[in-house]
Amino acid sequence: MGRQVLLLISVLSLGSALGQVSYSIPEEMAKGSLVGNIAQDLGLDLKRLKSGKARVYTGDSAEYVELNKERGVLLIKERIDREVLCGETTPCALHFQIILENPMELFRVTVEIIDINDNTPSFVNIEKRFDISESAVIGSKFVLEKAIDPDIGLNGLQSYSLRPTDNFVLKLENQADGSKKVEMVLQKSLDREKRDRISLLLTAMDGGEPQMSGTMQIYVTVLDANDNAPTFTKPVYKAKIKENSPKGTSVTTVSASDEDKGSNGEISYLISNSKHRLSELFQIDSKSGEIILIGDIDYEKAKHYQIDVEAIDSGGLSDSSKVIVDVIDINDNSPQINIVSKSESILEDSPPNTVIAMLSVNDPDSENNGEVECSINDNIPFKIQATLNGFYSLVTEEALDREIASQYNISVTCSDEGVPSLSSSVTLTLQISDVNDNAPVFERSSYEAYIIENNTPGLSVFTVKARDADWNQNARVSYILEDSSVNGVPVSSYVSVSADGGVIHAVRSFDYEQIKDFHFRVKAQDGGSPPLSSNVTVKIMIQDQNDNAPQVLYPVQTGGSLVAEMVPRSADVGYLVTKVVAVDVDSGQNAWLSYKLQKATDRALFEVGLQNGEIRTIRQVTDKDAVKQRLTVVVEDNGQPSRSATVNVNVAVADSFPEVLSEFTDFTHDKEYNDNLTFYLVLALAVVSFLFITCLVVIISVKIYRWRQSRILYHSNLPVIPYYPPRYSDTLGTGTLQHVYNYEVCRTTDSRKSDCKFGTVGSQNVLIMDPSSTGTMQRIQSEKSILDEPDSPIEVSYLEFS
Repeated sequence: MGRQVLLLISVLSLGSALGQVSYSIPEEMAKGSLVGNIAQDLGLDLKRLKSGKARVYTGDSAEYVELNKERGVLLIKERIDREVLCGETTPCALHFQIILENPMELFRVTVEIIDINDNTPSFVNIEKRFDISESAVIGSKFVLEKAIDPDIGLNGLQSYSLRPTDNFVLKLENQADGSKKVEMVLQKSLDREKRDRISLLLTAMDGGEPQMSGTMQIYVTVLDANDNAPTFTKPVYKAKIKENSPKGTSVTTVSASDEDKGSNGEISYLISNSKHRLSELFQIDSKSGEIILIGDIDYEKAKHYQIDVEAIDSGGLSDSSKVIVDVIDINDNSPQINIVSKSESILEDSPPNTVIAMLSVNDPDSENNGEVECSINDNIPFKIQATLNGFYSLVTEEALDREIASQYNISVTCSDEGVPSLSSSVTLTLQISDVNDNAPVFERSSYEAYIIENNTPGLSVFTVKARDADWNQNARVSYILEDSSVNGVPVSSYVSVSADGGVIHAVRSFDYEQIKDFHFRVKAQDGGSPPLSSNVTVKIMIQDQNDNAPQVLYPVQTGGSLVAEMVPRSADVGYLVTKVVAVDVDSGQNAWLSYKLQKATDRALFEVGLQNGEIRTIRQVTDKDAVKQRLTVVVEDNGQPSRSATVNVNVAVADSFPEVLSEFTDFTHDKEYNDNLTFYLVLALAVVSFLFITCLVVIISVKIYRWRQSRILYHSNLPVIPYYPPRYSDTLGTGTLQHVYNYEVCRTTDSRKSDCKFGTVGSQNVLIMDPSSTGTMQRIQSEKSILDEPDSPIEVSYLEFS
C-alpha cells in the first residue's frame, strides 16, 4: 500500500536559556528519518552542542527521537505507531527536553505525531445472530456491535452500511464520546411462513485515502409472535466509583420492563461489545442488571467509562441504554522526581543563581492531588525554583565558600496537596571546587629568633609557618626571602629560607661584636593562578658568646721601652700605685671583669682591687723593700669558660728618678729575649748550610751525568740530538743550571739584635744570549732585607753558582 508522507515543521517559540520548539511528523517514519534541524531552530552552534554534551532527556518514556550532534538534527530512532503511543488521545505528541551543560540549559521539544490511515475498521465478532418474532412491530430496534478503528480523524471510522435493506434499515446515533450508536430498525413486517431466515452484511468504512472497510455478517431467525419489546427505565444511567476500588464493588443497577407475560416477558441483560473492551472491567448480572467491577480502575488511565447495555426478552426483542461511570481520583500517586541534569561539582566563586541541577517532577493525580510543591533542606546556600511546567531548577542562592563547606548533600522533597499528602525526595551530592581565594596566613604576626654568635654556616635558626585555607595546589605554600639589605649588605648573605619548609638557615657565622640584630621579611606564596601571598617580619637577635679575652688599656705594654710606676718610700698603707684599666668587647656577664694579682716581687706589699683593678700598698713601705718591683696582674672575665689577659706592672720604690735609672738599666733585655734570638740564629745557619750542600751535590751530579752521556755518544755512530731540559737554554750544546742561588747575610753591631735572612729562588729569570758565547747567563735580582733598626750597618754578600 503506497503512503504519502507529509513533513510539517513549525517552530512555536525559542528561548535563550529556557526555550521551546515544536515539530510535526507523520507516524510510521523509517529509522534515521529527519525530524528537524534543532541547532538552527534553537540558534545553537554545533560546537556548543558538542561542548555542552547535548543530549535528549525523555524521563521514563521510551526514546523515539535521537540527537545527531555532528549535524545538529533530530532523527527517528524507533518506529512510531501513533495508535500504540497515544491510543485515542488527540493530539498525539512526544515531549522531551534537550539538555546542555556548562552552562546548564534546557530546551523543551514537542514532536506532534500525525495519524496516517494504516488501520482497517474491524469488528470484534465476525457475525451476529438475532432471534426476532414475526409479530415484531415496525420500528423495533436491534443494537449492533460497533466497529473499531484505531485511527483518528478522517482516517478513523466514518460510516456504516447495511445490505440488503428489504426488512431492516440502519440507524446511527451520535454519542457524547464522539462514537456512533449502531442500531438495526425493522421497517417491514416479518413473515415466518415466507422467510424464516434472513442474512445481512454490516460494513464499516473509514475516511482515509485509500478508504478501508471491515464487515460483520448478521443472521436473523424469524420466530413466532412476541408483541412487546423490553424498555429501560432510563435512557442514560450515571454512576461514580473511586479508583483502586476492590473487585466485586457494585457500580450501579439498570432496569428494564416488558409488558409481555410468560416467557416473552423474561428479560436478560448484557453488555454490548465496544472498543473500550469493557468486558475486562465490568460485568452485568443478566437477571438483576447489577453492574459489578471485575477489573482494576485507574483514574490516571481513564477518567470515565461509557457502558452500553442491552435488555433482551426471550422472543428476541431488545432495548438499549448506556451507563456513564465517572472515576473519582484519590491521592494514590507520590510525586515522581527525575534528575534531568546535574553538576557533580561547582566552583566556589560561582555567582548566585548558577544552575546546578534540573529536575522533572510529575504527579499523575488530578486537581489538588496532582499539585506539587518542592523544597530543599534548610541552612544551605541553595534554592529551588520552578521553570517550565513540571520542571524545577536547583540554583545557588548566595556566594559559596569551600573553606566553610567543601560538600553539600541537598535533599529535594516534593509533596502534593492531597489528603493525606504524599511526598518523594531525592538527595544530590555537590562538591565545591576550590579557587585560589585565600592568601597564606602566617601563624604569627612577627617572629623573633635568637642565635649564638660564632655559629656554623648553614645552621638552622628556626622555622616560619604559614597556612593556606585553600586546597591542593592552591594551598601549596612556598617561602621566599624578600630582597633587602643589612648595613648595606644583601640580607641573602646573612640568611636563607628553604622554599618548601620555611626553615631559616644562617648563611654565615655571626659576630655579636659586629652586628647585634637585624630584620628581614619572608614572603609566603601559594601555588594558585594567579598566586596569592603574604609576608611577615623576622627579627634575628645575636646572642653574645665569650669569645673575646679582656684587653688591657693601661698600663701600655711595649716591646722595647720600659714603663714603671714610682712609689715613694714614705707611702702609707692604701697608697694608690696605679690602676689597671681593661675592657672586654663582649657583653653581659661575659664582659664583667675581675682583677687578681698573679705574681709579685713582694706579695705582702701590694694588692689589686677585685672589681676596679686599683693597685695599692697594703703596708708601710720600708727602706728594706727592693727598688725594682714587678707585678703580674690577671684580668679575667665572667664568661663560661672564662677568658683572661695578663699585664706586667713595673713598680720602682724610690724617692728620686736617678735612683730608678740605675736600677733599671739592664731591665729592658731579659733572658727570655736573648734565648729566643740565639735559637733563631742557630736555626737560620743550619738551613743555609743544608741548602748549600744540596746545591753542590746537584751540580756535581749533573756534571757527571753529562760527561757520561758525551762519552757514549762519542763512541757511537748514531746522530747526536741535543736534549734540553725544560727552561734550560743552550745554544752550543752545553747546559747550565736554570737557577741562581742568592744568599744574604745581614749583621749588626749589636750581637743581641743580629739577624740573618735567607734569600729565595729568584722568580724572574733574565736570559741573555750571545752567539759568540758557549753558555747562558741567568740573572736574578733578590730582595734586600731591611733590619729593624735603620742606622745599623748592612753587609750583603752574594754567592753565585752556575
